[in-house]
Amino acid sequence: MDINIPTSLPTCKRIILTLTLLTSVLSFGQNREQALRIQEETNVSDIQSFTSELKKDFTTSRSKVLSMAKANGWKISETLKDGNFVELQEVGPDGAPIYYSTFSDNVSQVSRANALYSNGALQLDLSGEGMQVGVWDGGVALSSHQEFDTRANIGDAANSVSAHATMVLGTLIASGVKEKAKGVAFKANATTNDWSRDKIEVAEAAANGLLLSNHSYGIKSDRVPEWYFGSYIKVSQDWDKIMFNAPYYLMVSAAGNAQRMGDNAAPIFGKTSDGFDLMLGFAASKNGVTVAAADTRINSDGSLASATVTNYSNFGPMDDSRIKPDIAGGGNNIYAANSSSTTSYDTSSGTSMATPGITGSMLLLQQYYERLNATFMKAATLKGIVLHTADDVDAPGPDFKMGWGVMNAKKAAELITNKDYTSIISEETLNNGATFTMTVKADGTHPLIASISWTDPAAEYVNRGILNDITPALVNDLDIRILKDGKEYLPWKLSAAKATAAATKGDNTVDPYERVEIGNAAGEYTIVVTNKGILKGQLQNFSLVVSGIKTNNCAITVPTGTTIAEASKEQVNISWNAQTDALFEVQYKEQGAANWTTEYQYEAVKTFNGLTNGKIYEVRLRTFCSENVMSDYTSVMEFTFEGEATKMEEEAVYEVLSIEEPLKLAIYPNPAVEQISINGAVSENARFSIVNTMGLTVKTGEASQKKIDVANLSTGLYILTVQDLEGVKSTKFYKS
Repeated sequence: MDINIPTSLPTCKRIILTLTLLTSVLSFGQNREQALRIQEETNVSDIQSFTSELKKDFTTSRSKVLSMAKANGWKISETLKDGNFVELQEVGPDGAPIYYSTFSDNVSQVSRANALYSNGALQLDLSGEGMQVGVWDGGVALSSHQEFDTRANIGDAANSVSAHATMVLGTLIASGVKEKAKGVAFKANATTNDWSRDKIEVAEAAANGLLLSNHSYGIKSDRVPEWYFGSYIKVSQDWDKIMFNAPYYLMVSAAGNAQRMGDNAAPIFGKTSDGFDLMLGFAASKNGVTVAAADTRINSDGSLASATVTNYSNFGPMDDSRIKPDIAGGGNNIYAANSSSTTSYDTSSGTSMATPGITGSMLLLQQYYERLNATFMKAATLKGIVLHTADDVDAPGPDFKMGWGVMNAKKAAELITNKDYTSIISEETLNNGATFTMTVKADGTHPLIASISWTDPAAEYVNRGILNDITPALVNDLDIRILKDGKEYLPWKLSAAKATAAATKGDNTVDPYERVEIGNAAGEYTIVVTNKGILKGQLQNFSLVVSGIKTNNCAITVPTGTTIAEASKEQVNISWNAQTDALFEVQYKEQGAANWTTEYQYEAVKTFNGLTNGKIYEVRLRTFCSENVMSDYTSVMEFTFEGEATKMEEEAVYEVLSIEEPLKLAIYPNPAVEQISINGAVSENARFSIVNTMGLTVKTGEASQKKIDVANLSTGLYILTVQDLEGVKSTKFYKS
């Protein structure tokens, strides 16, 4: 059975413009209302049940670990000669001691998100202000350091201050008292925790709305047997279970620094010295983002000039051929806050330093998306956008050294900006055996790229001792294809058996992220998403990301040809050149007034009524091609109303924008699941319409009953408009 979804993106007849009117009441951070919205889509009862299991396991396993350590003479913790801190965490099913280790090294590089700052290339004024991130590490950061102001809080009972944790936190949120030490999300808030109860604490935080956590540590690779490498083990399963039940939460972890250590004597591919097959523990989870470190050279315009993986960063693959690591960031010679004193700093390198650069950049992308859409992205959407927009390195497609490439926060933000104009970001649900289809038109200039990303259920099977076990960890196998004129375009895939070979295109049966690319695309293409086998739970939520398309024929140009079309004693008509699919913003005010009145219309003429004789009025215009894509304003045009004679001139004057709000419509609940109810009186003649963010009317009907069924709508943002005796009222709502 097919999902009833529009099979094309028709020429857009309406652009739904609500963001500007709502900005004043939206917060850019994770406030209580937003946390509650996230909780509504979180399997809180399952997380609470799992957390209880974790707590019980922690108590019994900790006692067992300490007993075995004493019997075998194992050290509980130590600081190594290279400065890394290691600590015994648990014992594997084969009796091997599992040590966690921080991942810093004495090598070199830097992270990219400055294009999103107030003075950056995109001038988005993003800083992480009001956002919250979690950091787990081998101790807590020095929260009193001058770089953290009052924005760093200790989240657990740990009292062991860690230099490593302080540098990681500094790379994330340092305010820039010393400019060179400024963090990526330099105004964000952070909770710092030690790693001893990481799964328990993260599960509880995720259930309460945590979006991102940073883990710049992992299992120490020289203290486990070879079968652990590339395996999906119990700890991988546990973290996948947390992320699946908390769909807005994303774990970001370091790949590790053991490439040259020779710790895996039996890799699934090549010789030990080649450095492949080193993924361990939660870095091997399906749903998280695992970060490699790269040596990069960035051009002055922010484009990637060159990149190579560092000589310490761990390589994949996973034994089942899954692509790990996922993404690469800069990790060399990072200058950051240090815990020696509240004013101390140090320089460090490693995947530990690359990881907070990625986490901080993702936090800024969440901040930006919420600013534009009044809701945060699900973790699968955020991950999908980051992988979709990464800068490819060397051969086309992903590889087992840097995953999908070097993160490009600028391209990711531009894709978010152009949502519903030259890109699609859509959170969807695929029912078991159904088919999702969407027809898009290539822009003829850029490659057509379509990808799907999903948070997969934790696999029931975990490896308990089989060397290089190729059993797939993927549970719900979704497939994306692009079709045109009988030709089928397939996604990228890699093979663990050929780890150095370039990526090929074919049926990917192991990754919870798939991407199809078509160079020199022209004309219409159909995107198809299906599943193999039987979906666990009979459905799978997924996120669709598409770029290289054009959803309408609007051009982002300043309106031209402005003139007085007609004037009388009662009114003045001002016209300008029409444009296909464009929505025009018209701002006007009496000269000297502080505030503009703002109206939106599709017609290229504006009628002004109720003018005062002898008064001077000012007008300016701009073009909207989607909710977030608009031109600059025209210069301010002045006209004097003198009965039938109207004088008009242009002057380059710009005023402060103040939006006049339309009639408001109150509804509940919001977000909605099955239905929404209108709060307030409506007449028996009232009609409603629901429009999605692409301008498509998806539902209409009578509003007199004040209850509207929305159960069959896809997850996402919508506009509800009610036409009644007193006029038109509208509001934005989110369908869960």
